[in-house]
Amino acid sequence: MHRIGFICFSLALCIVNLLSCSKETKSQDFQEKKENHKIIVGFSQIGAESAWRIFNTKSMQQAAEQKNIKLLFSDAEQKQENQIKAIRSFIVYQVDVIIFTPIVQDGWDNVLQEAKDAGIPVIVCDRKIKTKDDGLYAGYIGTDTIEEGRKAAMFLKRKFKNKDAHYSILELRGTDGSSASEDRIKGFREVIDKDPRFSVIYSESGDFMRSRGQEIARTILNENGNRLCIDGKKIDIIFSANDGMTLGFLEELEKHGIKTGKSITVVTVDAQQEAVDKLKEGKINCIVECNPNLGSPAMELAEMLASGKSIPRSTIIDEQVFTEFDSKEISERGY
Repeated sequence: MHRIGFICFSLALCIVNLLSCSKETKSQDFQEKKENHKIIVGFSQIGAESAWRIFNTKSMQQAAEQKNIKLLFSDAEQKQENQIKAIRSFIVYQVDVIIFTPIVQDGWDNVLQEAKDAGIPVIVCDRKIKTKDDGLYAGYIGTDTIEEGRKAAMFLKRKFKNKDAHYSILELRGTDGSSASEDRIKGFREVIDKDPRFSVIYSESGDFMRSRGQEIARTILNENGNRLCIDGKKIDIIFSANDGMTLGFLEELEKHGIKTGKSITVVTVDAQQEAVDKLKEGKINCIVECNPNLGSPAMELAEMLASGKSIPRSTIIDEQVFTEFDSKEISERGY
């Protein structure tokens, strides 16, 4: 009996020790990986459609290198199916954390459920998603894109504060279905629709692409006798959801001798160096920054998740607004 009792006690002690160890396993694994530089993050990027996007990717890569994180990078080339394949490959590889910038908001539930089932936390970066269960991802890091749209509209209200004229707006949307485009337009309309002086008379998606911005401008000019008009109405304001489309649009206008900055007000989002240069030249009137420096805070969140900690549901990055009213001494953007 004494021998049987001793055996039972030993088994119980082993079970207690195993349970105790299991609670510490995550943090111990994290520490070992940190010492051996083995924290692995899978990062799925939309593509390289603009200087902003390229800089954003470099920000992630440099931050990972500085923190001794192994970064598996995948360029989706503007295709959601490529992102889903990349995320599934990260799951097979058994990365510690997945970070991805979604091209569009919908269509992620299945692959995120697969990541959750595999015990791999996911960070949504730069653009937001819509899911049936917010628990499918750990958190979001990026900018407040609705506020970016509001800031663009508030500039117009400031610029035309004491004027009673009516102003016709041409709106360049980004990729339809993406949170960056939908939120910026939502924020912009939220403010501008309350002022009867302003009317959006034309809106088209330029897919966040410079080439599409140029193409849209060319089509409008061809259909209106080389004038920036819609159905005979002169365009007074151009609001664009990103600098790429803006720069393409202005490039085509310049080919036709159409000047912007005075009779045509231009408001854009991103703050690429080329757009800032045009602000200094007086060809753009306002730029709402979309901060691409997400790498360092994103990798900090990844480290927290890899160590078994939770992260905030939303991490918002600070941004600035550059206008014709401000000093033109803006530091080099780097992108």
